[in-house]
Amino acid sequence: MLSPKIQDALNAQINAEFWSAYLYLSMAMNFEAQGRAGVANWFRIQFQEEQAHAEIFINYLNQRGGRVLLAPIAAVETEWESPLAAFEATLVHEQKVTSLINNLFALAEEEKDYATRDRLAWFVSEQVEEEDNCRQLIDKFRLVGDNGMGQYMLDQELASRTYTAPSILNSEE
Repeated sequence: MLSPKIQDALNAQINAEFWSAYLYLSMAMNFEAQGRAGVANWFRIQFQEEQAHAEIFINYLNQRGGRVLLAPIAAVETEWESPLAAFEATLVHEQKVTSLINNLFALAEEEKDYATRDRLAWFVSEQVEEEDNCRQLIDKFRLVGDNGMGQYMLDQELASRTYTAPSILNSEE
């Protein structure tokens, strides 16, 4: 059984994951409007990933006999001046999410909830990957700067990204 503290914290994380999804969908729409289909695609995939993360938490709460309480999602930004600016904002956001996950992990340890700690371990690793991906893209966009051909090639690279559901989500069904 989940403690009230853990249940409340997991519900807050579900809201944070949906907020992240909403943010990335907003970024995708911004870049679609700018004619940057590849960048938009990358953020659409992020949108799907964040929805999956929320679903993993929802499934876990349900499996543990907890109660999922969905809260309103706060507004997100709607404009970014460049892909570089968006990826820099994404890195800052993912670092915040890492902090939230680390705090959840610490709470699970404090509450001696080892099942929750075990589930959160997947998210700890996922956040390392998320931050690394952002850093790599920031480096690439900084490298090409305002070079039109470089921007075009990066957009094409990002257009090839496809969504793969996390294996942890498939194993919960």
